[in-house]
Amino acid sequence: MANTWWGNHLLSRGADDELWAISSESITRGQLRTVVADLVQRFREQGIGEGTSVLLRMKPSFTYLQVLLALWSRGAQVVLVDFRLKPAEYEPLADMVRPQYLVVAAGADGPVAGFRQESDFSTVRLPGGRPAHDGIRLVQFSSGSTGLPKVIGRPAESVLAEIERHDELPGIPGKGERVMLLNSVMHNMGLVTGVLHSLAAGTTLIVPPTLRPAEVVRLMAKTEASAVYGTPVHYDLLARIEGRPELPHLRLAVSGGERVPHDTFERFGEHFGLPICPVYGLTEIGLIAGDLSGTSVPPRLGLPVPGVEVKVQDEELFVRMKQSPYLYDEHADRFANGWLRTYDRVRRDPVTGSLELLGRADSLVVVGGLKVDLAEVEAVLLGHPRVTEVMVTHGDVIEAFVGTDQALAADELVAWCRERLSPVKNPKRFLVTRRLPRNSMGKLVRDRALMNGRLTSETSSQTQGNG
Repeated sequence: MANTWWGNHLLSRGADDELWAISSESITRGQLRTVVADLVQRFREQGIGEGTSVLLRMKPSFTYLQVLLALWSRGAQVVLVDFRLKPAEYEPLADMVRPQYLVVAAGADGPVAGFRQESDFSTVRLPGGRPAHDGIRLVQFSSGSTGLPKVIGRPAESVLAEIERHDELPGIPGKGERVMLLNSVMHNMGLVTGVLHSLAAGTTLIVPPTLRPAEVVRLMAKTEASAVYGTPVHYDLLARIEGRPELPHLRLAVSGGERVPHDTFERFGEHFGLPICPVYGLTEIGLIAGDLSGTSVPPRLGLPVPGVEVKVQDEELFVRMKQSPYLYDEHADRFANGWLRTYDRVRRDPVTGSLELLGRADSLVVVGGLKVDLAEVEAVLLGHPRVTEVMVTHGDVIEAFVGTDQALAADELVAWCRERLSPVKNPKRFLVTRRLPRNSMGKLVRDRALMNGRLTSETSSQTQGNG
């Protein structure tokens, strides 16, 4: 294996007999190194080397992670594309980046079947592919929760710096601990916070073969997991299982991706006996803030981690970066003079410096000459005992998309909002369905046209907006 690989120290750490990961079976660090070395030779013979661009599209498996490490070992730039994307979503992304090689698993277009131990794959040389961008090692697409994904490129220094920032978070799992990962390994928190930091810190990674809550809890108990990483959706499902789980070793639950609903936070805490701790980051740079002490209740995010410079301007968060993370000269409005505009609205405590998430900058709209914060409307609707999720948009009028697992008439929501919101803030239309559409990362699709297009069952109602 090439000694010049930027992440070689991650792979070389630990004794051969140390457990690297557990799923349906266990894998040691020695076994991981052996498999990666074999794959490195395979990719060398296929012509993949320094400066090669490769698009990787496989279902989640240990093979997927081993392939990724081997491609990086060869000096390749790896473009990660989520296998859950439909052809209409995936093909434009591939056309945009034009990789030289495609590494794809058999049946990548099939249904989700959980995390696999192994996966067959093939390597295809593509005609007319573009070589790697200078210095860029990891290419990802934004979650696309607010529309079309952005193409984000990260150099090795950015990824390594993010791994190191995790060690500045008091309470982060360390050597010998076992960490259960529920996040997708194709996205930033799962890949960096989960897989790469686990390699660096000497923790054992536990990836459940299925995300069925009862099976997840059983595996937590069996493996004596001390920490779990997930998203609000995962914690909501875990909080719904019957009975209080016996998990004496579990000390930490960490959530990222989006704000944890208050109801989920409360139910999980009552059920598991520990709070959900927030981390906050962006695909563009990775981990930005967090608090693993258990004292930050949503929407508080904790302190910015050392190594990240932030500023709050007009209640909007900006992050210092050396260069624009966007490839192909896109999104010039998001990066200027060394600062990345996050479009996230925050409040910074003047004494502690801790951040509190207020919503999106693009959630502020003007209705009848008055500013309305759509995040406030969402918070009111989430306060309804039968509402499980909500997304509020503004086009010609304020419109609320509401998810519920119980019978709920739109007229009830009309009355609920009229009692708690001034007339200008009341949604004029309600669309009620069992489950709101989410993107491949599990985030709500925050695009009115996409939301309308994906909803298949709905009930609508008009409010009068006159109180």
